[in-house]
Amino acid sequence: MAADHDANKQSKRIGDIPISVLDLAPVVAGSTPAESFRNTLDLAQHVERWGYHRYWLAEHHNMPGIASSATSLVIGHVASGTSTIRVGSGGIMLPNHAPLMIAEQFGTLESLYPGRIDLGLGRAPGSDQPASRAIRRGLGSNGDDFPELLSELRSYFDPSLGGRPMGVRAIPGEGMNIPIWLLGSSDFSARLAAHLGLPFAFASHFAPDYILHALELYRSSFRPSESLKEPYAMIGLNIIAADSDEEARRLATSHQQQFLNIIRGRTGQLSPPVDSMDELWSEQEKAIVHKRLRFSIAGSKETVREKLQLFLDETQADEVIVTAQVYDHKARLRSYEILSEVFHEAR
Repeated sequence: MAADHDANKQSKRIGDIPISVLDLAPVVAGSTPAESFRNTLDLAQHVERWGYHRYWLAEHHNMPGIASSATSLVIGHVASGTSTIRVGSGGIMLPNHAPLMIAEQFGTLESLYPGRIDLGLGRAPGSDQPASRAIRRGLGSNGDDFPELLSELRSYFDPSLGGRPMGVRAIPGEGMNIPIWLLGSSDFSARLAAHLGLPFAFASHFAPDYILHALELYRSSFRPSESLKEPYAMIGLNIIAADSDEEARRLATSHQQQFLNIIRGRTGQLSPPVDSMDELWSEQEKAIVHKRLRFSIAGSKETVREKLQLFLDETQADEVIVTAQVYDHKARLRSYEILSEVFHEAR
């Protein structure tokens, strides 16, 4: 278990931890990115009222069903239309960018929306190979130099760390205390986050296999830093809630279809839900999708409450960040509203 080294601590309860949102800015079948951005802001405004802690957007490229490719711009869109919720990246894929540019972009965001901006960083491309080559052809990075890129980026915010080119400064950015998170789906970022004393976010919503190993490694190897004295792990989770288990399972078929297309090597807009997936996938494909989405919850308020507590018992998450790939925007709002009720009723 990931929490073996904390065996004497009381198990985390739903009401003890913050709840946050990871928005993939879905472009549903028949709609446009413009509509996706309107829905993103509407969702952010709702979850802010419902007490969610942070709202993150993810960098993906060459994917017709995800609109948040220019992640920093969408973060600004959300931050400008909200007032208290933290807004950030889940994440920026640092090898796609010059660290100076990211420091300037997030320095600008922090200047405009002080005390509300998070910078979550990953080392994957966030795209397929052709798009990755198109993005990185002038950068010369394949992700292996992520620690060096991270060091350079952090030094633009805090020059005392060293690592930036001589005579180069991030304006705005320099001197700003923007929380940096490392994101991961394996043990690489867990080790690096522990070594640097940074908060860690694990992508169990699509890569569940290594979660317990990565969490144990992060917690047991953690070195306190000036910004973080104890390990802090936020865990991604798919949750789709509805007024009945049956309706929630039906809504979840949009997400299942999305992953089915991914394993078939296809991408597209988010499809409408179906009554049954049986005619859409083979038994082998069904097994693969279920394995990839193992940390997913679809159900009524009671089902979500029960399964979420089991998830916390297993992972001892310090925070849960939830994504809900739901075709109908009103149903997506309702899903997050029900989840907020689960948390408020547990406090």
